[in-house]
Amino acid sequence: MDIAPLWLSLQLAFVTTMLLIFLGAPLAWWLSQSRSRWQPIVQAIVAMPIVLPPTVLGFYLLIVLGPEGAIGSWWVRLTGDTLTFSFVGLVIASCVYSLPFAVQPMQNAFESLSRSQLEAAWTLGASKLDAFFSVIVPLSLRGFISAIVLAFAHTLGEFGVVLMIGGNIPGESRVVSIAIYEHVETLNFAAAHRLSLVLILFAFVILLGMFLINRRWQSR
Repeated sequence: MDIAPLWLSLQLAFVTTMLLIFLGAPLAWWLSQSRSRWQPIVQAIVAMPIVLPPTVLGFYLLIVLGPEGAIGSWWVRLTGDTLTFSFVGLVIASCVYSLPFAVQPMQNAFESLSRSQLEAAWTLGASKLDAFFSVIVPLSLRGFISAIVLAFAHTLGEFGVVLMIGGNIPGESRVVSIAIYEHVETLNFAAAHRLSLVLILFAFVILLGMFLINRRWQSR
């Protein structure tokens, strides 16, 4: 079995998930606490990848990240390389595509916190930043774990967006979902079965782990 697409997919999912947790946590906190009139608009934008067809999202990302696009042209001037058909481009596209799967679990966890818990940290002299890392994050750990699992699994299985942005370049953008599609097109069903079974087993294991952790916390 050719493990290169699987390894590339795991790398993509890991990098994307880490970026989404780092960048998504402040956004999730703002969405959970803000009373701004812009909050529903931002929340709708964050959730759009859930309902948009991947090809639609991929098409507009292709325009923005392409050599003539707003971001893509800047990247070409900076590095001399294109974002499209590259691993960096896949990471950016994956972050957009999996954004709601990281933000929403963290937002739900933040919204479940009581105001008294936050006020207790602040009255003890902790700054808001200290309170966030020392109080909010530990109390919201279940939300962070759910965000990590869902973002990782969602990125690992994406197809339409990565095909539009990355194409099918071995070692660069040929992720496991595209490899499965290619095997099916060439009637190599045995190879498609092997890769598909690996993804099914992996998805089952990480979801089972998440549910077992949640069940243990609920029983406390």
